[in-house]
Amino acid sequence: MSQEVDNIQPSYPLFRTDEYKENLANKREAYEERHPQETIDEVFQWTTSQEYKELNFNREALTVNPAKACQPLGAVLCALGFEKTLPYVHGSQGCVAYFRTYFNRHFKEPIACVSDSMTEDAAVFGGQKNMFAGLENAKALYKPDMIAVSTTCMAEVIGDDLNAFINNAKKEGHIEQEFPTPFAHTPSFVGSHTTGWDNMFEGIARYFTLNFMEGKEVGSNGKINFVPGFETYLGNFRVIHRMMKEMGVDYSLLSDPTEVLDTPADGQFRMYAGGTTMDEVKDAPNAINTILLQPWQLEKTKKYLNNTWKHETPKLEIPMGLEWTDKLLMTISDLTGKPIPASLEKERGRFVDMMTDSHAWLHGKKFALYGDADFVLGMTKFLLELGAEVTDVLANHANKRWKKACEEILNASPYGQTATVHISKDLWHFRSLVFTNKPDFMIGNSYGKFIQRDTLYKGEEFEVPLIRIGFPIFDRHHLHRMTTLGYEGGMYILTTLVNAVLEQLDKETRGMGTTDYNYDLVR
Repeated sequence: MSQEVDNIQPSYPLFRTDEYKENLANKREAYEERHPQETIDEVFQWTTSQEYKELNFNREALTVNPAKACQPLGAVLCALGFEKTLPYVHGSQGCVAYFRTYFNRHFKEPIACVSDSMTEDAAVFGGQKNMFAGLENAKALYKPDMIAVSTTCMAEVIGDDLNAFINNAKKEGHIEQEFPTPFAHTPSFVGSHTTGWDNMFEGIARYFTLNFMEGKEVGSNGKINFVPGFETYLGNFRVIHRMMKEMGVDYSLLSDPTEVLDTPADGQFRMYAGGTTMDEVKDAPNAINTILLQPWQLEKTKKYLNNTWKHETPKLEIPMGLEWTDKLLMTISDLTGKPIPASLEKERGRFVDMMTDSHAWLHGKKFALYGDADFVLGMTKFLLELGAEVTDVLANHANKRWKKACEEILNASPYGQTATVHISKDLWHFRSLVFTNKPDFMIGNSYGKFIQRDTLYKGEEFEVPLIRIGFPIFDRHHLHRMTTLGYEGGMYILTTLVNAVLEQLDKETRGMGTTDYNYDLVR
């Protein structure tokens, strides 16, 4: 065998040795009903054509890689943002294993989350017994101060009632009557991970404030509330903390999983770390106002805050890029009477300087992008500010109002005139788009690497490099610690974009004496 104890190799390059090449060839010959390579290539070429794109966009009964995850995933992330809170999913164990590994691979951290492991008998008789045992065991074993309950498909299909089950568990003494157990129904077959986050947050806010609004007075605590939505860039939580401290604004960040998702390796395991306290949630209706950092993904939360907390939730977009960060800070200044400090003005000036430095390299470059509604809207806005051209924007789970808003932003810029906005489309649709309306780069999560590989297979001149910004990022390390919001986030995105452009230019001009006419040392 070519694998030796003193020279352990990963699958690449191990599987490229003669021994494994022969082994794999024999397996293919003996066991695979493989079409001839000529047929495979013929079909591949057809899938890159305009004819195939039209057929692809007309399909109705199939989704291929939907560019979204399911509701309970978002509910788990929301719950992780509260102090000593254990996410609890009422449903099958396999679903929770998926949620945990999904976050494990993105954050490279252990994820605390439990399931009451519904199986076939629960699908017939209901899962109340599972919840009785699950709540009791989870509280005894993991000692949380709060358990936040969501659901999977199985529980939703059979119609389990979380409110009734939790109340019955308390009546029968499985957990104390006063023990905090907010909940949200999060069926995976509708909505997405962002919907699940929204539902869970509304459930937590409702649990602690709906029946306790007596004596609450808007503005009485002098704070500003921030609701982040489904946010996986830990730097975005930290940049909000930093900017508010520099402004001298008293605030509450409602759901902050930064500490539990970025714990140090110091020999101590932390199942719980940091997070928004229950007291902060209870006091939140007394704030001056609540700012939704991803408003398109927080519609249920917005309705509850407007109707119950009587907060107007200022009309803002996600604070990405220059103009929308300016708008956020000016709105906060107006609400609180706090001036924008010189430190943030200087940071803004540096950001503008960076945009000016890189403008020549980004101007006219074409980008296609996909991801969550607020993220791709903010990215679209920022690309236009940089003078880059947008070809296609895809957000699977966005609605028609979002599509109209995105089109208005594109139409307002000379660099967005030829762009097309797509909703309810998946990454197989996006693959057709990059072949038939080729951009210079695509922006999105790790799943785009397979599209990049397909474009390269057609030929180097057809390759569309992937710039990894979004969620999930599985195949690169530490990007989840970066920042995409505020001036700081704009600097990170700008650095990522322009260096991707320059890296590609070097790649295309490194042929010695053939293509190296623009292989410059200074850019």
